[in-house]
Amino acid sequence: MKYMLLVCGDDTNDASGMAPVEPWVEELGDRGVRRHGHRLALPADAVTVRVRGGEVLRTDGPFAETKEYVAGFDILECDSLEEAVEAAAKHPVATIGAMEVRPFWEDEDAEGEIRRLDAELTDAARTGDVERTVACYAPDAEVVAQGRHHRGAEALRKALAETSTGPVTREVLEFRVHVDESIAFGHALIRTDGNLLRVTTGYRNAGPRWLIVHEHVTEATS
Repeated sequence: MKYMLLVCGDDTNDASGMAPVEPWVEELGDRGVRRHGHRLALPADAVTVRVRGGEVLRTDGPFAETKEYVAGFDILECDSLEEAVEAAAKHPVATIGAMEVRPFWEDEDAEGEIRRLDAELTDAARTGDVERTVACYAPDAEVVAQGRHHRGAEALRKALAETSTGPVTREVLEFRVHVDESIAFGHALIRTDGNLLRVTTGYRNAGPRWLIVHEHVTEATS
């Protein structure tokens, strides 16, 4: 289960005696609990945007004028809320500010979506559909295959159109996926019409769906 940890500072408290944050980051990172995080600029650098009656209203500064503010965030992956709370309590800022622990909205199956994207590639190859294949790639995708480098979906479309020989059998023999927030990596062993290929793929969560942003294809030696 993933949790968002909002690090809430208080500009009226003295932070001179606060312990450094780096040991907390390193310890949780080594344990695989902290997945991502970053400090934020001060509230004075914020811009608040509202739309009223179709008009965009921009205000320099934070949404609410308060002594407490969000100073940073961390994404934790824990087995339970209790474990997340324990991790939050060890954050140095908890001694002078507050930590808000909030579960992620769990309605996504990122690995499942990526595997379905790969199945779409298999179906597109089986029917020889170039457009269905290209639709699986981001507009800025980088593809290296058969010693050729294709930069962008348009270049890939052109290359596929020039080299396509019609329907191709694509059999996925192995497929391992690692997902980390909005990016993922896949390693696959694929057989296509007698050719055995190793494929390393980088994916990006592009809003409503995952897309391929990098792909490196080489012939398998065994």
